[in-house]
Amino acid sequence: MSEETPSPQRADARNPWLFDTHELSRRAGSSFHLQRKLPVPTTLGVPEVIEVPEGSMVEVDLLLESVVEGVLVSGTASTATQGQCSRCLDPVAGAVEVSVTELFAYPDSATDETTDSDEVSRIVDDWIDLEPLVRDAIVLALPLVPLCSEDCQGLCSGCGMKWAELEPGHGHETIDPRWAALVQRLEETPGGDTASGSDR
Repeated sequence: MSEETPSPQRADARNPWLFDTHELSRRAGSSFHLQRKLPVPTTLGVPEVIEVPEGSMVEVDLLLESVVEGVLVSGTASTATQGQCSRCLDPVAGAVEVSVTELFAYPDSATDETTDSDEVSRIVDDWIDLEPLVRDAIVLALPLVPLCSEDCQGLCSGCGMKWAELEPGHGHETIDPRWAALVQRLEETPGGDTASGSDR
């Protein structure tokens, strides 16, 4: 059973995503609960499509637990999103919540010595950086095709208006290009009939 220690209050003044783990003292099984609202340092996602704007707050609810090889971080992170519908281009506001789990290896541990720098996170001078872990999880969870609703009909390709706002039977008459020359000649002839096709 893990030994609960007080939640740490020390965060780096220059980077609120950095937290001091010295209270865990490498005692396997000791842990603390971390609940904070942290600012997004740079915009996440694709601007004007789906994003978490710079300065938005991410709410983290994490358990930091000392294990033999390092500090295991697990829990959730949530934040608000904004963008535009991929079909009708209306503004879309939503939220995303992700689960995260990551081992931050102690210096000189077996994990530290046997893995490359990009394979596992590290503890540096008792500090861990939560930002890459949370950032990557949120970006992967953002929808590739954001929608205002699942049944959004999108825009009319002829006039660009939203189908949901158009009258039933809305369409745009077009002339079959194979008939274009004949139509033009008939239009110049008084009383001439035109041959046309209709494409909605």
